[in-house]
Amino acid sequence: MAANKFAVIGLGRFGTSIARALSKNGAEVLAIDLDQERVDVVSADVAYAIALDAIDKKALASQNLQDFDGVVVAIGNDFEHLLLSVVALQELGIKRIIARASGRRQRIILEKLGITEIFQPEEEVGTLVAERLINPSLISYLQLPDEYRIAEIKTPKNIIGKTVEEVRFRDKYHISLVTLKHVEEILKDTEMYSEHHIKGV
Repeated sequence: MAANKFAVIGLGRFGTSIARALSKNGAEVLAIDLDQERVDVVSADVAYAIALDAIDKKALASQNLQDFDGVVVAIGNDFEHLLLSVVALQELGIKRIIARASGRRQRIILEKLGITEIFQPEEEVGTLVAERLINPSLISYLQLPDEYRIAEIKTPKNIIGKTVEEVRFRDKYHISLVTLKHVEEILKDTEMYSEHHIKGV
């Protein structure tokens, strides 16, 4: 199975983090920024990295972005530049564009351009931090439509050693258990290794 291909435009902290995470998860990543120094910083972590102006349609066209599964526009400090980049990508016929927004007004403008996948990192991180403060067991979560969410939590001490049937997740807590993750510590050649085992319920 061929690896997913993504281009990430804008290599600030957010864009660099996305590029590295995609690459770490097996995607083929093209990292793009106008600043050569930023390109150099991420070049060892991704398949391709290039310095070019993301509002230059001819330069973008030279990268065959239409062959990618998606293009992430993560420019954070210049919204006008981000918009011009999005428009250039649309004119090139790029089907899946994922864009960054800082605040509600920017989100609305991007939606007017037809962008449906929009990230607001500051807001999303703030929400996650608040959730973790309220629920210290929370590791991560994904918000779904209609107020549903999928969450990964540490096992609460009061249910350790009990069976799933004994805990009665749905009856007592109104939640559905999807998977169990068990971490096993293994000693091998005088070094400890962690093995993760995931089991569907």
